[in-house]
Amino acid sequence: MENPLLSDKNVDFLLYDVLNVEQLCELTAFREHGRETFDLFLAGARRMARQVLLPSYRRMDAQAPELRDGRVRLHPLMREIYPQLLSLGLVNATRPAQVGGQQLPITVASLASAYLMAGNGSAYSFVGLTSAAAHLLEAFGSDWLKAEFMSRLHTGEWTGTMALTEPHAGSSLADVTTRATPTDGGYYLVHGAKIFISGADHDLTENVVQMTLARIDGAPPGIKGISLFAIPNQRPEGGRLVPNDVHVAGAVHKLGFRGIPSLILSFGERDDCRGWLVGERERGIAHMFQMMNEARIMVGMGGVATASVAYYESLDYARTRPQGRGPAGRDPQKPQVAIVEHADVRRMLLRQKAIVEGGLALLATTAMQADFAAHADDAPSRRRAALLLDFLTPIAKSFPAEWGFESNVLAMQVHGGYGYSSEYLPEAWLRDQKLNSIHEGTTGIQGLDLLGRKAVAEGGAALGILAEEIARTIARARSAGIEDAWCTRLDQAMTSLIDVTQHLAGKGLAGDVEGMLLHSADYLGMACVVTVAWQWLLQAAVAREAMNSGRAPVEFYEGKLTAAQYWLASELPRAKLFADLCRSGEDSYARMKSDWF
Repeated sequence: MENPLLSDKNVDFLLYDVLNVEQLCELTAFREHGRETFDLFLAGARRMARQVLLPSYRRMDAQAPELRDGRVRLHPLMREIYPQLLSLGLVNATRPAQVGGQQLPITVASLASAYLMAGNGSAYSFVGLTSAAAHLLEAFGSDWLKAEFMSRLHTGEWTGTMALTEPHAGSSLADVTTRATPTDGGYYLVHGAKIFISGADHDLTENVVQMTLARIDGAPPGIKGISLFAIPNQRPEGGRLVPNDVHVAGAVHKLGFRGIPSLILSFGERDDCRGWLVGERERGIAHMFQMMNEARIMVGMGGVATASVAYYESLDYARTRPQGRGPAGRDPQKPQVAIVEHADVRRMLLRQKAIVEGGLALLATTAMQADFAAHADDAPSRRRAALLLDFLTPIAKSFPAEWGFESNVLAMQVHGGYGYSSEYLPEAWLRDQKLNSIHEGTTGIQGLDLLGRKAVAEGGAALGILAEEIARTIARARSAGIEDAWCTRLDQAMTSLIDVTQHLAGKGLAGDVEGMLLHSADYLGMACVVTVAWQWLLQAAVAREAMNSGRAPVEFYEGKLTAAQYWLASELPRAKLFADLCRSGEDSYARMKSDWF
């Protein structure tokens, strides 16, 4: 069987049964759309992913981009793939018609992108980063930047990326030292270096725009002194493009995502690198968070997609690989059985299914909150959605990266000895997945963000909204006839999450910020298993409703109920361990000294 990347039935189930995405068409922004346009867009992405991207994946993974004579050469296949990606309208799919977009809901576009990332995440990244860069200019750029840069990004004539990280600072953006000197010409002269910049140079388009953080001369130290600039590799001058003193100083040889280069950049070696201010001076971090949050959700969806393609590969392998016999049938004269008949293999497959489909539901829910936050017709609804979106974003980024990696490990394990050979693809997807816990803020940073900001913002308002959503799901599940024990477990876990948050927030208010954040990683883990349990109970309720009304296929709904049973019985209990660690203040790694290791 050819790898489907994702289950079409499951995606449709999430969109139309679980989320009722058609309710978005009642909003002013989406009134021109309906299921017909949504399905058409999804169909195009499915074809592209299966017929073009997946067949290109192995070759692009085997032959990474090359840095020759200061320029990056991509795999030749990208020159065939890129125009086809553009033809789907991916760059500006969710943008308004005024800027040439299709004004699709983020929910629909995100699920379409999941197919593309499952097919070849590196190839899709050029489009995803360009879309986010264009949106940044749309939101904060001057009219000139919109006309000169944004319009070309939206058409894909140019690509875009973000240049944040510096060699000496890593994720500590407060320590950015790239500097920008004002001139009388309306631009700034930029000097500095960046590292790990994806797609910052290539031979795919004539230009790349780097959305860059830098410090204007005289700006205060720390986060508050950082501004945002658009720096093209080639700048417009006299009706043509001329070099803009942006140089590739080196390439990073990556474990995974090998199709898109990760580069070291140097700005201003000849004192002629021009950058244009985007938005307000010294508001760079605030502006950039729009792109960073979009990228975090994209990374989360990429994590789900990478786990999904490996899951379906291992599922097909398990159904077709004969090996051994069951415990009750050891007669060597009888034929071997497919390994899916072995209970331990089904255990590994079911855990993959629970992670993949639970993660996809989480990302779809997060995307839908983004739609409501931007386009709900009244301010209170927009505010409510924005708070929940802020809370879910670090979870939606981290769960697919961490649990998705575990899922990829299981996909390799199902393949046995073939799994760790390069002749089979699971090892390549495993390599790709590892990057997702580091891209766009490590899991540790996401934990600090969730506990230190999102969970306690406005007196824990977002957590209260999550509790309301979970209570509504529990009521629906009970009405549908879902086992009461499942509902009770989730109810208790949510209550515990609130209690732990209040306990830790109390430490912070008392001045013990280090104590509050000591177990932020465990707090994030607890939030992950609880929110995914919410998603599984909701899917179980909808599946039970469908079965109660006699809808088919029964096998699909039984699979949903069994995966929900697994998550609520086997994964959700981990919430108690996480909660106990958070409450206890267990300090082994806090008091550990460097020279004790």
